[in-house]
Amino acid sequence: MTVLLRIGRRPPPDPEPGDGLPGPRSEIRVFRSAHGAHLFVADGSRVYDLPEETAARLQRWTQAPEGSLEELARELSLPLWTEQRIDGTPAEPPPLSSLSLNVMQACNLSCGHCYADEGRFGGAARAMPRRTALAAVDRLLAEAAPGADVVVGFMGGEPMLARDLVHEVVAYAERAGAAAGHPVRFALTTNLTTVRPEDARLFAEHPFTVTVSLDGDRAGHDALRKTPGGGSAYDRLRAGLEVLARHGRPRHLAARVSVTPRTGRLLDVLEHGIGLGFDEVGFAAVVSAPDPAYEITAETFTGFLDQMVECGERALRELSAGRAYPFGNFQTAMHELHRGTHRPYPCGAGAGYLSASADGGLYACHRLVDEPAFAMGSLAAGSDVPARAAHLAARHVDRQEPCRSCWARYLCGGGCYHEVSRRGRPGCDYIRGWLEFCLRAYVELCQAAPEFFLPPPGPAVRPVSPASPVSAVDAV
Repeated sequence: MTVLLRIGRRPPPDPEPGDGLPGPRSEIRVFRSAHGAHLFVADGSRVYDLPEETAARLQRWTQAPEGSLEELARELSLPLWTEQRIDGTPAEPPPLSSLSLNVMQACNLSCGHCYADEGRFGGAARAMPRRTALAAVDRLLAEAAPGADVVVGFMGGEPMLARDLVHEVVAYAERAGAAAGHPVRFALTTNLTTVRPEDARLFAEHPFTVTVSLDGDRAGHDALRKTPGGGSAYDRLRAGLEVLARHGRPRHLAARVSVTPRTGRLLDVLEHGIGLGFDEVGFAAVVSAPDPAYEITAETFTGFLDQMVECGERALRELSAGRAYPFGNFQTAMHELHRGTHRPYPCGAGAGYLSASADGGLYACHRLVDEPAFAMGSLAAGSDVPARAAHLAARHVDRQEPCRSCWARYLCGGGCYHEVSRRGRPGCDYIRGWLEFCLRAYVELCQAAPEFFLPPPGPAVRPVSPASPVSAVDAV
């Protein structure tokens, strides 16, 4: 088996002044699966089967290189550099394809690990005016490519505290999108504690992806999410799921688990979420929080990796046997590897995706609202194309340190902008460990259950998030 995965363009030929050229370890990675030895090549993100003798030779070479990698490839008859697959020119700002609306910069829960500080982003609670929300839809349609699908996202805080506005925007966006020739889809992130029957019908009748914040079973969830009156946030979430079951389920219902040092065993949390009936359950490490006690540190990432791999092994076993197992991080990585998707950036933030604040400012993403360094224009004046271009030029993964010297750079993209701006990159070893597991798992799943990678029969249900596309790391 030789699998060619095209994920990228070649790094810039000239490093920044004073920077050294990436070493050989940044260009290739030997790994092993149940089916033997394999080679991952960063240039083009390709995977090859290798004889064990060749694999051992390559590993020795990366430790003590003699001559160039190109010379070694010719000696070993590996067709790795017959053409350059990657050119590192930063992306130009594309047309907008997604815009999230921070319709309610306030929340009905108090969670110490919330990056948005209960939706206030360090400021005062506020709601998006109706005229601003409709202007956001108009701006997205005006700056989208002709005829392209677009995504309108609803964020907070808790967006369902502005339910009347959400309902009105959905109706307006579909009318305006149809008139302009743009199919419109919707994404919403919620704690699900205030959902009503009319909301469930809205989600079911329109192309919605709904992502629910979940932190485990009743004890685990309530330990992190506090209600003003002291009741159980978990019980209210379960009541919200019952409302969806009775009155209408969205096309894709996902659970997102924010992992802190206080989170229980991840496999237990994962299986609890799957048992609740979610179409997908995924984990995200809390790297930056208003209270540092909730943050995963460089030291605790080791335990996080062990638990993520435990979950991944369970997913690999179940999927290899032909059984559904919706572990979102794992499935995203498998499909991204199979498609060979290029990731010179970690997500679409500042590129095809922007986020609108309650007062009409545009920012690189919903996690960077009210951050001057990530301001990208306004709804009134339009997106700031030079600011977006500068953002993409500065943050191309080949212009980041230590990213440009990492073999996983085109699968990772350099890390979440919000987290990097606050904490740097404490999780690099975790990311490499997770991706090396995913490479092994990908080879094994291709052999055990190739049908997993076939498109499903019937109309495709495309889960969306405002910042899509994501990297193979899946925003960890």
